[in-house]
Amino acid sequence: MFELSKKRWQWAAMMFMAFVWGASFILMKRGLDALTYIQVAALRIFISFILLLPLAIKNLKLVNRKNFLPLLGCGLIGNFFPAFLFTLSETQISSSLAGILNSLTPFFTVIAGVWLFKHKPNKFQITGVIIGFIGAALLITNGKFNSFGHINVYALFVVLATFFYGINSNLIRFKLVGLNGIQITSLIFFFIGPLAGIILPFTNFTAAFQSPYFWSSMLATFTLAAFGSVITLFVFNNLIHYTSAIFASSVTYIIPFFALVWGIIDGEHIGVIHITAMIIILIGVYLSSLKRKPKIL
Repeated sequence: MFELSKKRWQWAAMMFMAFVWGASFILMKRGLDALTYIQVAALRIFISFILLLPLAIKNLKLVNRKNFLPLLGCGLIGNFFPAFLFTLSETQISSSLAGILNSLTPFFTVIAGVWLFKHKPNKFQITGVIIGFIGAALLITNGKFNSFGHINVYALFVVLATFFYGINSNLIRFKLVGLNGIQITSLIFFFIGPLAGIILPFTNFTAAFQSPYFWSSMLATFTLAAFGSVITLFVFNNLIHYTSAIFASSVTYIIPFFALVWGIIDGEHIGVIHITAMIIILIGVYLSSLKRKPKIL
């Protein structure tokens, strides 16, 4: 029986989350086989909205004058815009590269905390941010730091999305203290879901429907919404209840490995630069998560 009170199930839950979130990048790529980046992003949001609607209606009574704008901000900055930025980026970059760059989120969480909420980082967090951005620069320039012509603009869209994620994390931490993760997620999709629904009719589904990959792309997008935005939400929040936010958030370290595996299975080229940059970024993630000096064994 699945019991998160037991250690082995806690680790199983973490691996499940890493597997699903690591697969989300290849699911976006497969969604793009027949659909446009706008359609994949809007469908992901709208399907999540429909699936979470019963919970959102139940939680509407929790919305008030104080938390309305933070909820709307989390919806737009933490979900709506990143959904489009990720799918736009994956029209030109590999899913594995997007998965590795997604690991920049903890750095932007630290930066946004300092910038917007005057949160004081320690020296390990500052060092971690610097190291992390060295790894990101290695990926974005393909190792050629001396030439702006080698900068991958589409990779920068992922960086911008992770910047938005960093702001979103701080909004939740400082402005939505009285709400739990399930309440927040159901409510923010309640606010942004209709907007995605308005966008969809103005996209050209006729061309997408004529593609032989239409139904597989639709299935990939539905799976992305159902698992990546809904089911993992419940697992994540239950895991926090039985362990801690720190333990649950360590999934950040595992996601890039699954993103790489999915990319390899899909036939994507994984070079030495990808592996090196991922290791550098994860070292930075580790340092930026420290609140005190690590123990040397």
